[in-house]
Amino acid sequence: MDFYAEGLRKYPQVYTMEKLQQYLQEGTILESRALTFGSDRALHFSLNGIPAVMPYEECADGVREGKVRDIALLTRVGRSVCFVVAGFRQQTDGTTLAILSRAAAQRRCQEEYLSHLNPGDLLSCRVTHIEPFGAFCDVGCGICALLPIDCLSVSRISSPSDRVQIGQELRCVLKGRDAQGRLILSLKELLGTWEENAARFAPGEAVMGIVRSCEEYGVFIELAPNLVGLAEPNDALHRGLAVSVYIKNILPQRMKIKLVVLSCLENDAFRFPLTYFVSEGHLDRWEYSCPNAPHKIETIFTPSV
Repeated sequence: MDFYAEGLRKYPQVYTMEKLQQYLQEGTILESRALTFGSDRALHFSLNGIPAVMPYEECADGVREGKVRDIALLTRVGRSVCFVVAGFRQQTDGTTLAILSRAAAQRRCQEEYLSHLNPGDLLSCRVTHIEPFGAFCDVGCGICALLPIDCLSVSRISSPSDRVQIGQELRCVLKGRDAQGRLILSLKELLGTWEENAARFAPGEAVMGIVRSCEEYGVFIELAPNLVGLAEPNDALHRGLAVSVYIKNILPQRMKIKLVVLSCLENDAFRFPLTYFVSEGHLDRWEYSCPNAPHKIETIFTPSV
């Protein structure tokens, strides 16, 4: 079974009691939009007119142990929520209420999918929220993993929102696990080496860039998420500013690109789209640097013990 981040599953648009009975027997993971979080501390749904409830302890794996805060459940209202059908209950008015469990869906995702991943494996995820230190991503059924800011790209950024936005679907590589067993992701290894990115440009071209750092000796300007060039110092520039630049020279042996700033642009919120040079399979090792470059930048993916 494929496991998806919440909001990415192609779930059925029409539910019937017959279908729900079938999904109960098969253990199918489904999705629907949560309508309310009631005074009973449960999430409530309408599955094509069939009332459904997700009891408090079934709203997420870890609720029983106190590992999940109520705010994480409250904020599911209005959003897609994954679940399995756990059973049915007859109500006093004669209608049938479907009982749902997100916790059971998450346990299945963990046991059947996430626990089998090794460092270097590629996976899909969706950005759920952003903190100064990184972006949290749903790797399946609402289970979150951290994508640290220094793993978003080779080009240094001041905030994860410079690179990604909430709701964005990403391909990432598993970097490892923290002490609690939670997944740590990385993106930069999929966005190309220096040579792969530099091959997209040529001296004499004028292109867009984003100012990433202003130093006494020059201004570092991003040309792609994994590629920066250097322009002369300029007091009119500041971090995050979109600019147009002229490519004066490309020096692979030194991994240097010399730029000349042509003009400042109005759109400070400009963000380069992500171009994946690797999108499937597994990585054992990734080297960003050019052969014989003075500085080696690489990632070794150590297998799980």
